[in-house]
Amino acid sequence: MITTNTLPAASGKGRLITLWTLSGLVALAFVFVGGGKLAGTAQMVELFDKVGLGQWFRYLTGLLEVTGGIGLLIPRYAFYAAILLVIVMIGAIITHLAIVGGSPAPAASLLALSGIIAWLRKP
Repeated sequence: MITTNTLPAASGKGRLITLWTLSGLVALAFVFVGGGKLAGTAQMVELFDKVGLGQWFRYLTGLLEVTGGIGLLIPRYAFYAAILLVIVMIGAIITHLAIVGGSPAPAASLLALSGIIAWLRKP
């Protein structure tokens, strides 16, 4: 007799594969974008000039994004990294809407994906 609490082995394995694939893609995005902030690409320097808090804030944001991206790939820290990235993306959305303009869609997408990872990795 199969109960509703019993899941087929494939669904657990499929969930794990989906989680790792999602985590890898989101981690890659955050490491890439955060790395651009740390490297001081012209676009990022200009963006953070508009924010008006100074370039130290670009370094802080880049460091948080790269650290969070790497953390997504370490199961012990993945939940906390995802929560960190959700918070950073909330700040990015608010900044786009209130200060710099432009579309907050990329930040909103990363917020949603980070939230899904946090939900799937919750302790």
